[in-house]
Amino acid sequence: MPLAASGSPEATEPIEASEPSQVSELPDLSELPEVIVLDTPRDGVPLIINTAEGLARAAAALAAGSGPAGVDAERASGFRYGQRAFLVQIRREGAGSWLIDPEPFEDLKIIDQALRGVEWILHAATQDLPCLSELGMWPDALFDTELAARIAGLPKVGLAAVVEQLLGFGLAKEHSAADWSTRPLPEPWLRYAALDVEVLAELREELVELLTEDGKLEWAQEEFQALLEAGPPAPRVDPWRRASGLHQLRDRRQIAAVRELWLERDALAQNRDVAPGRLLPDSALIVAAKAMPNTIPQLLAIPGFHGRAAQREAPRWLRAITTAKALKELPPQHLPSNSPPPPRAWAEKDPEAAARLATARPRLAAKAGELNLPLENLLTPDFLRRLCWRPPEFFELESIASALADLGARGWQIKLVTPILLEAFLHPEPLPTKTAAGTAPE
Repeated sequence: MPLAASGSPEATEPIEASEPSQVSELPDLSELPEVIVLDTPRDGVPLIINTAEGLARAAAALAAGSGPAGVDAERASGFRYGQRAFLVQIRREGAGSWLIDPEPFEDLKIIDQALRGVEWILHAATQDLPCLSELGMWPDALFDTELAARIAGLPKVGLAAVVEQLLGFGLAKEHSAADWSTRPLPEPWLRYAALDVEVLAELREELVELLTEDGKLEWAQEEFQALLEAGPPAPRVDPWRRASGLHQLRDRRQIAAVRELWLERDALAQNRDVAPGRLLPDSALIVAAKAMPNTIPQLLAIPGFHGRAAQREAPRWLRAITTAKALKELPPQHLPSNSPPPPRAWAEKDPEAAARLATARPRLAAKAGELNLPLENLLTPDFLRRLCWRPPEFFELESIASALADLGARGWQIKLVTPILLEAFLHPEPLPTKTAAGTAPE
């Protein structure tokens, strides 16, 4: 099956959505022809764009193209500091494929401007939009093929799997976790990168057809719009609290030691442009905080402090621990939160809330199964827990719908789940004996 040219409309031409209908059957994968492995881009492997002149050519070509633009980005997670993009791939009908090295440039706003008003096709957009935003790029319209595949009910939603299921092509994924900060980038990596965007336009067309048949296209469009309106994620409060294993610590001074070690490690990692975990693993921070060593030999005897960075920077690590020992104001064990407690504690803390959750969740799961839709896409689990824990004062369709909207649920979700939640809240089933003793469904 040859790759077809994209004839998809611009973002300014909305796709007509049909009413929800009987969910169509997914393709019988056993009847698909033998997979054709894609190993060479149709126009050959593009040259890397790393000069101002080349970037201007790319912008002009992309602006003159037609239809949506397939966009992808490659990072160097686990190798370099942060999550910035080290390669941006873009393909648009009439413009061809472009591989852009962002490192020589302050930003890629010229590319963003060239794609104003154009729908961008990304796979798992939440993974790439943040690093694209750092480069001054943000779409006016979006089609997320991974999210579309979820809503369509495909059994596997990775790019290679979706391409194989819907297009019959095989995509190699052996370079997905590579160090994309490598320069020069090896030719096989560039071939892989170009192929990733080469299939996006045709994949979008297949997904639009599938979603339209099932009456789900409008749902997907609402989800895409919600991603755009949410914007890039805000910086985390106290990012050091993400250190793996922090939950093991109860002593606030030990927690302070983890914070001081984490901050020192982060500053050094940023200065050296290396992933923090390559300097010291999180596990070493936790063990050091438990041990609270007083000398460098004691510190270096701790598991995890055996690498060159650990030994060379030993005074830095010991200084962080010494600082924690002298602190008069210690960090709280947990940040204040308005989130509900873990569901396993609900039966004891609030049996009525536990009963609401125990009743609502399986009913929502049944509805999701009926729609061939993952439960978490029918309603975000956090929204369900929050609503069950603190429901509106009066159980009515309007009040529950309003509460869901306040939480961030989309219109299509509210329409589908509100009647189910109302019935579950008005007539919750009794908690099983085991649940009443202190456990509840997650």
